[in-house]
Amino acid sequence: MEQQRYGWSHGFHDVAEIRKNWGGFLALGILLIILGSLGIVYSIFTTFFSVFLLGALLVASGIIEIIQSFWARHWSGVFFSILLGILYLVTGGLCFARPVASAVALTLLIAAFCFIGGLFKMINALILRFSHWGWVFFNGLVTFILGMLIVADWPVSGLWVIGLFVGIDILLLGWTWVVLALAARKSYN
Repeated sequence: MEQQRYGWSHGFHDVAEIRKNWGGFLALGILLIILGSLGIVYSIFTTFFSVFLLGALLVASGIIEIIQSFWARHWSGVFFSILLGILYLVTGGLCFARPVASAVALTLLIAAFCFIGGLFKMINALILRFSHWGWVFFNGLVTFILGMLIVADWPVSGLWVIGLFVGIDILLLGWTWVVLALAARKSYN
C-alpha cells in the first residue's frame, strides 16, 4: 500500500515479464558490449560521429527555437529566443564545418570539467570526512588525473577522448544489461 501511494511500484510490476525475457536483455547487453568495444577501438571515428550528432541536435534545436520564437512573437523574450536559436544554428554549423576544431574544443572543456570536478570532490572529502570519504577522494583523484592526461596530450587528445569516453560508457552499459539479464535468468529458473 505504501509503495503504491508513493509510486514505487511503477516499473517493478512486470518483474515476471522481465524474467521471462532475460534472453533479449542478454542479447541487448552483448550488442552494446560489441558496439562499445568498437567505439573504443575506433575512438577517432566515434569522436567525429559524436561531434556530427551534437551538430545535428544543435541545428535542429536552433530551427525549433527560431520557429517557436515567431509563434510567440508577442512575448517580451522573443528577441533573446531568436538569438538563442541563431547561437544553436551557428554552433551546430561549426560542428559540421569544423569537426576537428569542435572535437578539440569539446575535449578541452571535458579536461576542465575533470580538473575542477576532481578537485572539488577531493576537497569536499578532506573537509567533511564523512563515512567512506576515502572513496570520494579516490574518485576525485582519478577524475583529476584524467583531466591532466587529457591536457598532457592536447590538442591531439581532442581526436580520440570523446570517442573513448562514449565507447567506455556504452561498454559499461552493455555489461550492466548482461549482469541484470543473468540475474533475472537465475531468479526465473
